[in-house]
Amino acid sequence: MVTGEIRWGIVGPGGIARKVIKDFTHVPHARAVAVASRSQQRADAFAAEHGLPLAYGDYRELIMSDQVDALYIATPHPQHRDLAIAAVEAGKAVLVEKAFAATVAGAEQMITAARRRGVFAMEAMWTRFQPAVVAVRELVDSGAIGEVRQVQADLGVNRPYDPTDRLYDPAQGGGATLDLGVYVVSLAHYFLGRPDTVTATGAPAPTGVDADAAIQLGYADGRIASLITTLRHQTPGAARLTGTEGWIDILPRFHHPSAFVITRSGREPERVERPQTGGGYCHELIEVTEAVLAGRTESAVMPLDDTLAVQRTLEEVCRQLGVEHREDPTVLDQG
Repeated sequence: MVTGEIRWGIVGPGGIARKVIKDFTHVPHARAVAVASRSQQRADAFAAEHGLPLAYGDYRELIMSDQVDALYIATPHPQHRDLAIAAVEAGKAVLVEKAFAATVAGAEQMITAARRRGVFAMEAMWTRFQPAVVAVRELVDSGAIGEVRQVQADLGVNRPYDPTDRLYDPAQGGGATLDLGVYVVSLAHYFLGRPDTVTATGAPAPTGVDADAAIQLGYADGRIASLITTLRHQTPGAARLTGTEGWIDILPRFHHPSAFVITRSGREPERVERPQTGGGYCHELIEVTEAVLAGRTESAVMPLDDTLAVQRTLEEVCRQLGVEHREDPTVLDQG
């Protein structure tokens, strides 16, 4: 068991890593100390910008370093599998950006490796750790709106088409579903559980990735989730949970909200403020840090079985849209 302080390494110095690293100031017993890129120049620049003492121009060097205890993996989806497996085999805890992998098979291999080695692993679904979403979950569990029967959620961005953009590049796991759809699907799974049926419609971008998707999750008892994701235009980013005794609106943008409104049957709506700390990423970082210090290997809030169930839904959506993702077996190659 690691004691005292968790030393973090950043794998992939991209845009999301630049946001996440700023939140370490809000995480007790944690310190970011290292970064790795396949470019030494990029690693050096990131380290200089954020005051990190260690910068590696090779992912393996960071993974094998005895100067880090946990890794935040922020590379494109198809690179997650091999990086995470190498990390847990080296005894490093991992927080892996969503979507957890590019494929169900990849996610299964990552989970198997982590459990076999007894090493902590978690998908970086920050939404579940947002104070507003935590409060919503507590209200739902207490029966405040009765049984949740419907989930509605949308998440879209206006991303002009560019075949070199990561989100439109098949080799980098592009498409709306893996990058944005993971949020709406994970929310539905969180409050309704695993669906019995998945139905998806949408249209491809010229590169063949899914540019948008309308997703319906069905349940044998009649519950339903209606979900929308797109790269073609901005959407409100709202979510509503409707129960037998009321509903809760998670206000835009729902994947990192600061407030929600609960409407109980026969009562006036009540707005509840629950702002995030920092950029909102510290909450998931705290979850991982505390778990590693306590010797836990999974999160109770974002367990690996939930991650795998969401991955299966995402893959079925992509299958119906004619999109097939692949893992990248070259990510650990030097250079």
